[in-house]
Amino acid sequence: MRLAALAPLLALVLSPAGGACAADRPAITVFAAASLTDALQEVSGDFTAAESIPVRLSFAASSALARQIESGAPADVFFSADLEWMDELEARGLIRADSRRDALGNRLVLVAPADSGIELRIAPGFALAAALGTGRLATGDPDAVPVGRYARAALEHLGAWPGVANRLVRADNVRAALTLVDRGEAPLGIVYATDARIDPRVRVVDVFPADSHPPIRYPIALTTAARPDAARFMAFLASPAADAAFKRHGFVPLH
Repeated sequence: MRLAALAPLLALVLSPAGGACAADRPAITVFAAASLTDALQEVSGDFTAAESIPVRLSFAASSALARQIESGAPADVFFSADLEWMDELEARGLIRADSRRDALGNRLVLVAPADSGIELRIAPGFALAAALGTGRLATGDPDAVPVGRYARAALEHLGAWPGVANRLVRADNVRAALTLVDRGEAPLGIVYATDARIDPRVRVVDVFPADSHPPIRYPIALTTAARPDAARFMAFLASPAADAAFKRHGFVPLH
């Protein structure tokens, strides 16, 4: 089962901060993973307030954004939730390799609707399929979406994948998966810890062991078409002010 990405995440939206001076300068266009939505809106607003440079943000699954860049979409910065998609763009010569760095870390969690009675401890052989009852497990499409790849790796490591492989709702991004659980359309979902904390209508059932899947890393890089102001934005993302904002949203700065 596959769901279309949520329309708001696919739209280009202007950073919330900025005044007349910012409007006089060309905007930096940032393609960013859907899980970065709230944190990056705050940080880009702070950047615009400090530098008078507007930022245009486009949020979707890293896979979708990488394919758009491959097709010639005019992005200045790519902020991915997945190393493989960044690797692909680097191999195709579409990012500036010398600008690439791993910016943030995250954790993987199992979530349920806030009013759900499901209790489950994540451990080798845990009864995930039984906990689903007649329902399905919501997460990103494991064939393309980073959170789905991490989910599959974790469930394979823990021996739970065979029981749920055919019972997935393959969402096009992590926020779409979160919404399915929020609405009660899926009894359980696997999302990032940072996404779970923003939605009061879901609760964390348990956190996946860090060694059950590859480390969750968010690489960032300038594209080969990036305008000069984009480097200033990249530098701002490594500042103490940006670090503090990302931490407030649950991310772990890696520099």
